Amino acid sequence: MTTADRFRAAVDSRDLAALDALFAEGIRFYSPVKFTPFEGKPMVLGLFGVLLRTFEDFRYIGHFDGVSETSADGTEAPSEVLLFRAAVNGKQIHGIDLLHFDESGRIKEFTVMVRPQSAAQALSEAVLAGLIADGLVPATTGQ
Repeated sequence: MTTADRFRAAVDSRDLAALDALFAEGIRFYSPVKFTPFEGKPMVLGLFGVLLRTFEDFRYIGHFDGVSETSADGTEAPSEVLLFRAAVNGKQIHGIDLLHFDESGRIKEFTVMVRPQSAAQALSEAVLAGLIADGLVPATTGQ
């Protein structure tokens, strides 16, 4: 079973402990609703706690694997794209999760892209509320 397979299983079962084992310590999470990445395993795990509560009817519907350039020197790393569908506050979302793996097979970089814009806005508002509620960001900073 690949890291991406284990990741999908952890998301399907909402298992944060399993996700913890799959993330590199210095993981960076690039969100469609925040300019700078979420960084480090504690923050990314906290974010996943919010996401797992926020998404409605979340399901992966496909995947593509390959390699991608992940550094300025052109180094390539194994990567996988996971296609998903979900809803947030009744807004239907199409999205992809782009996972980059380190040399040990852990997820070192995670990028999410979603459409349409109205769904991205609903996601942004719901995630911000969850991050504030969980004490992961101050109420005054936003995303």
